[in-house]
Amino acid sequence: MIRVAVVDDEQLVRSGLRLILGTAPDIEVVADCSGGEAVDTVVRVGADVVLLDIRMPDVDGLTVLRRLRETPRPPAVAMLTTFDAQEYLAAALREGAAGFLLKDTEPEQLVRAVRTLAEGGSVLDPGVTRAVIGGFLAAEAEATAAAAVRALTPREREVLALLGEGLANPQIAERMGLAASTVKDHVRAVLGKLGGLNRVQAAIVADRAGLVAGLPQTGGPR
Repeated sequence: MIRVAVVDDEQLVRSGLRLILGTAPDIEVVADCSGGEAVDTVVRVGADVVLLDIRMPDVDGLTVLRRLRETPRPPAVAMLTTFDAQEYLAAALREGAAGFLLKDTEPEQLVRAVRTLAEGGSVLDPGVTRAVIGGFLAAEAEATAAAAVRALTPREREVLALLGEGLANPQIAERMGLAASTVKDHVRAVLGKLGGLNRVQAAIVADRAGLVAGLPQTGGPR
């Protein structure tokens, strides 16, 4: 079972997400809470995936994300956002968010996104993709990233392209016909050569380098 925690200051949002995810036979919502309780709750229940509101009145989502990343067993965290919270997206990306989902994401997409996150993949809702790119890749950073991509080997560029689709390591291994351990080594090498980026950041770089048709959608493989 994929253990999920939902963190949002609105009870209605938490209840709605719990109801949606509860329809999936392989997903269990083990906790829902507001930001002030989030870190202690997530650690206590051992959540694999956290859906985290990016803006909350008691403790903002970026602070919760930062604290979760510092725990001994950090979960995969996807930020829940709305169209009017775009100024927070680049900061969340730099803090290690594994994805971004709009609060009105379709139920089937939400379930697929949680599964992708649990497998180590990344998710980007198309509705926030442009804002994430704009905030993360300024002109100077984009030029640096492009140079790093050119320095990758052909096999590493193939791995980067698959990261750009939001695929987790097991899915990349299946697509490339390689052992999971080999893919893990390739992914580590690619992220290192790109300056220590995380998977979502690497997906953006892959898209800007023209290695994929588009950024990863909610649901992993396309």
